[in-house]
Amino acid sequence: MSVRTLRRLRASLVLVLSTLCAAPSWADNLLETYRQSFATDPTLAQARASLDAEMQSRPLARSALLPHMGLATGFGENTANITGLGNPISQGYPSNNFSVNLTQTVFNGQAWSALAQADSRIQASEAALVYAEQQLALKVATAYFGVLQAEAQERVAVEQEKLLDNINQQTRATLEVGTGDIIAVHEAQARLDAARSDLVKAHNAVTVARRTLQRLTHQPVGHLDDLGHFEAMPPQPAKSEPWVETALANQPLLHQNEAQLRIAQEQVEYNRRARWPVVSLQGVSQHSLGSPFPNLDINQKGASLNLSMPIFDGGQISASVDQAQAQAQASVQALAGLRDEVTLNTQTAFLNLQDSVAQLQAAEVAASSAKVSLEGTRAGFEVGTRSIIDVLNVATDFIRAEQNYNVALYAHVVSRVNLKAAAGILTVADLESINTLLSHAAQ
Repeated sequence: MSVRTLRRLRASLVLVLSTLCAAPSWADNLLETYRQSFATDPTLAQARASLDAEMQSRPLARSALLPHMGLATGFGENTANITGLGNPISQGYPSNNFSVNLTQTVFNGQAWSALAQADSRIQASEAALVYAEQQLALKVATAYFGVLQAEAQERVAVEQEKLLDNINQQTRATLEVGTGDIIAVHEAQARLDAARSDLVKAHNAVTVARRTLQRLTHQPVGHLDDLGHFEAMPPQPAKSEPWVETALANQPLLHQNEAQLRIAQEQVEYNRRARWPVVSLQGVSQHSLGSPFPNLDINQKGASLNLSMPIFDGGQISASVDQAQAQAQASVQALAGLRDEVTLNTQTAFLNLQDSVAQLQAAEVAASSAKVSLEGTRAGFEVGTRSIIDVLNVATDFIRAEQNYNVALYAHVVSRVNLKAAAGILTVADLESINTLLSHAAQ
């Protein structure tokens, strides 16, 4: 992805989010949540400020190649006592002087190198901002569906408590009429106590998840739209290689490090050019009035072509060049390591999304089967073919299947976003696509 493309991506993202700013201030869906986070996230604000600061590096570097003009002036009151030149002179006199100096660089190799370095710094900051925007989108999606998953697990915990409480009462009733046993009563009570403990944990998990999301939006979290019915979607393309190629070409974190490598390489050249001569054209106009000699008025004008060049600096330039070369080599290795990391992250995200499809489908079937099994086992207990322990075990399996389904459901959606983020192509359009899966009435 080129720098121009990165800039267009940022511009489109800001335009979309600016349009969203007309929406209400509370968050009830994924896009609203991202809008709030986009407006208040300190990491994103820091990245924007860093880019604004780096945008000034080019005019700062260019200033070394432009004319520099200076003005100096002074006024004074003086007393002179002069002897040895005939009659002694002792008098007070005023003085004034001013000068105007104009300098224009004709040749400065380091200044041109600094100008190229400034462009690389801007590119690195632009890539860092795009990366921060994409990471914010990923964090918001993860936190948003983390709340929904925690709430779903809390509902399952409530259902589990009601189910086991019903079984517990049924067990005690059978004991009272003489058809049950005390072991089953104790087992049912133990399962009920564990279910109540799970409910407390589930409630706390909801609190933590909502506070995690609130940390991103910096606003209280209200009702969030939940997922409606949708079909699990595998990665498209269906092979990991195109995704890895996309990541290596578009991942903004890679672009940032590539720009930082260019900065390090340009620093080598900048330090090397310290040996080059600097040529400048200088013009001066000067006025001076005031000396022990009355009416002595000096006015001067002049121009000169100046050249400066180091002859011996004690090895400073050579050491600085060697140091910059070593740092550039370190940046090369860091970039190579980052490429490996991006490749692995993309491959992992691809496999996670691929696996999430199968896991969601399997979890859905398992939950349905567990429900049928529970109903059948309870019916068997009523007619005396199944024991209460069988009912408790099947009930536990049913609750576990419901929990696994919730995990698989929300993990699949987050895996979609994570793959786009790993490939460096996550945009607001992807959040809009996920947002269409939400339903305000879904529970």
